Amino acid sequence: MELSAAGLTGQDMAYNVTEFVNEMRSQVDAWRQLPNPNDWQVSPITQRLLQHWRAIQKDETQVIRPFFCQLEAVETAIWMTEVAPKMGERGRRVRRRLEAANAEANPDLFRVAMKLATGAGKTTVMAMLIAWQTLNSVRSPNSKTFSRGFLIVTPGITIRDRLRVLMPNDADSYYQKLNLVPGDLMPDMQRAKIVLTNYHAFKLRERVQLAKGTRSALEGHGEALTTLESEGQMLQRVMPELMGLGRINVINDEAHHCYRERPNADAPKLTGDARKEAEENAEAARLWISGIEAAKRKLGVQIVYDLSATPFFLSGSGWVEGTLFPWVISDFSLMDAIECGIVKLPRVPVADNLPGEPEPLYRKLWEAIGKKMPKKSRGAKPDPQSLPIPLKTAIDALYGHYEKTFKLWEAEGVGIPPVFIVVCNNTTNSELLRDYIAGYERENADGTIETIKGKCDLFANFSSDGDRLPRPRTVLIDSATLEAGGDVDKAFRDAHAEEIEAFRREQAERNRADDLSDADILREVMNTVGKKGRLGEQVRCVVSVSMLTEGWDANNVTHILGLRAFGTQLICEQVIGRALRRLSYDADPDTGLFRTEYADIMGIDGLNFSGQPTIAPPQPPRDVINVRAVSPERDHLEITFPRVTGYVADLPSDSLDVDFSGMERYVLTPEKTSAAEVTMQGIVGESEKLTLDYLRTTRQSTIAYHVAKHMVFEKLRDANQRPRMHLIPAAKRIVNQWLSEGHLQCTGGTVPAQLLYREIADEVCDLIFGALIDKPGGDSVLRAVLDPYNPTGSTLGVNFNTSKATRYQPRPDKSHLNWIITDSDWEDKLAASIEDHPAVLSYAKNHNLGLEVPYLVEGEPRHYRPDFLIRLDASEPTTLVIEVKGYRGHDAMLKAETMRAKWIPAVNRLGTYGRWGFAELREVHEFGPALDAAIDEMLGRVPA
Repeated sequence: MELSAAGLTGQDMAYNVTEFVNEMRSQVDAWRQLPNPNDWQVSPITQRLLQHWRAIQKDETQVIRPFFCQLEAVETAIWMTEVAPKMGERGRRVRRRLEAANAEANPDLFRVAMKLATGAGKTTVMAMLIAWQTLNSVRSPNSKTFSRGFLIVTPGITIRDRLRVLMPNDADSYYQKLNLVPGDLMPDMQRAKIVLTNYHAFKLRERVQLAKGTRSALEGHGEALTTLESEGQMLQRVMPELMGLGRINVINDEAHHCYRERPNADAPKLTGDARKEAEENAEAARLWISGIEAAKRKLGVQIVYDLSATPFFLSGSGWVEGTLFPWVISDFSLMDAIECGIVKLPRVPVADNLPGEPEPLYRKLWEAIGKKMPKKSRGAKPDPQSLPIPLKTAIDALYGHYEKTFKLWEAEGVGIPPVFIVVCNNTTNSELLRDYIAGYERENADGTIETIKGKCDLFANFSSDGDRLPRPRTVLIDSATLEAGGDVDKAFRDAHAEEIEAFRREQAERNRADDLSDADILREVMNTVGKKGRLGEQVRCVVSVSMLTEGWDANNVTHILGLRAFGTQLICEQVIGRALRRLSYDADPDTGLFRTEYADIMGIDGLNFSGQPTIAPPQPPRDVINVRAVSPERDHLEITFPRVTGYVADLPSDSLDVDFSGMERYVLTPEKTSAAEVTMQGIVGESEKLTLDYLRTTRQSTIAYHVAKHMVFEKLRDANQRPRMHLIPAAKRIVNQWLSEGHLQCTGGTVPAQLLYREIADEVCDLIFGALIDKPGGDSVLRAVLDPYNPTGSTLGVNFNTSKATRYQPRPDKSHLNWIITDSDWEDKLAASIEDHPAVLSYAKNHNLGLEVPYLVEGEPRHYRPDFLIRLDASEPTTLVIEVKGYRGHDAMLKAETMRAKWIPAVNRLGTYGRWGFAELREVHEFGPALDAAIDEMLGRVPA
């Protein structure tokens, strides 16, 4: 198909990608708004995942929630795969458009690209795509749409190792850590077949290593020996797990490195570093896409998902450099990420005091100094002190601000330093900058070694006495060496012998017990910059050759100095992206938004920010702590609890009885039901007030009958899931009793007839369902349904990192945990009160603990996480659940009623978790009396 037939022009490559992406976004948005899941036109598994993802996205108690951009990217892929084919010609046009876009650049593959800015979470999107494809494939093994086989290709070993979180059985698997897959579906996730590899593995290797002379002797005058492995042997080596699986999915990380060169293209005339870089790009892209094409021929590839912050064609591709891949289906740009606040805010030069210049010098630094840089001559290294003056001034200016930031972080006790990055164009200039900044040794004419002090004290690798520091502060990173092997300074290796040995043990656990090369050490330093207790913890300055390795996830970068040409948006975004990962994702409690974090950048000329120059002090970072169970020292303080997923009613007979004695009133308000009184007025004439008065004529028996019918159909089904129709009279009697005893309160013009709204009837029936008892004065008929895969939770499993500032350190004899993470100063006071109570054996805050209480809001299942668990001193295991409530709305009432009427009696009925109770503390300024009363009641004491 011609590109022009699909809205593309092939001759001048004027792809209207943005219009296509916006059209898809509009259609996906309309589909997303459909309220009825039955109208989504997706499989049951896809429906379940979408509902789960959207629920956790709105769940403010979830520690890490999916960003909208992540869910939008996955929803677009789902819509394109499952929904568009059912839309007739409009859906087929989308497929044809993408096939045409691929025809010229990837004729043998069907690729779709998702553009996600650095820091927007591409790894999470990969995990969601894998979960969606795998779970559908397992449930529909004959489907031609889904596959549980995945080949994930990365540009280097660095990213490959980081993406181990995509393996379902990994200790830090995203499916469980980020709650991306419901617990009951995790066993099916284990059936995914995933191969993680860097594209270098696609290069055909020698099967037999022969010396040149031996090869010549064996060949004689005959044909050349073929010792390279075949395509099939390469696939068997790289992806044996996928052999025989059928068609697979491919996920390309940093996919802008993968493309087929455009044939017969007029390549631009490049020289020097630009030409070398273009040749390297073309060679890497050729190897990468050839490996995927080989997998398509031998195994079958149904789709290739490209993920990149910059899915643009590179120089050397034959396409215009910086042209967006025409198969992009979703676009979340760097500017979008900045405006949303999910990345740091980059600050660039916008004014200076140089007269007569149209723009600041430090915006286009390389343009001003590139030709003035010292040149490497045969047999002699250039002098670092001969750097151009504008560059030295730029370093001083940016380093001065770094020093302020460093002191602020030090005063705040962060424990790791901020990081300063210098991005250079080649090895010569990077070594010059490293030496100028951090110091170097020089041999004098008489043979003596002299230490030259570095310009930046905080980055110095030498002491004031000229001795090399045992822990270098500035490191030189060559991305090509990092992936291909290389050497690092021996002093650096000797200074970190213990850390290197720990790294060797870690590699052995990953089945790589061979001797570590210097490149392995360098990679470990690179990957652990800013990570406490690791090799790169105290690195302050990274000087990089060309680009820093993609996928680098250091989040403590605060300053970047660019020393190369940044002529395209692609290169600018790649470099700026290295500084944009946020230090903290905790929301400001006052605004509910992320706090602003800054990255100060000089020398990058391809992005424009319209903001005016401002003087802003360095922002104090958030300290990160590890919250864990102190084991085995405090294991005697462990608290266990049941993981309840639902409730069932074990009706002892065909009669129904209830106990409404402890039930709160159900309050209908305009906030709950929407406006009940509306004033209508035109430009002229009288006004009219609309009310719900006409519904007041609805008889109570009519309301009771419809609510009772809803209860029988939704709550009281038999073992074969048939509604127990004969219970309708008894259910109606119970609803009439509830109404007559005044358990419903209507305010603000609302009326009882609004109970007939399905969502409200759901809530009321759920409350009444919790009040069912086996006989008058008897126990609840509810039984708890536990998670079949993980029925018991415990404080022993708590282990997470947080930067939340509100926390309380408990007494070591009162809590299994080392920290209590609180949400307010009320909870700090409550924790202190709990510790001081003589009947308390141990307690824990339900933060990342896993205690969730299922309940309904307007018919939608939700999970409530009460605040504290307190184990009391009693003859049998006794646990009191405490909730702190200052403001108490409708949702709080539903939670409390669920705890009192359903969760507590259902768990106590199990008999295997001891005795449980619940108390809600509302006097937030004085917890003592209410806490004492709750504990006394739980222990059966009579207050004095």
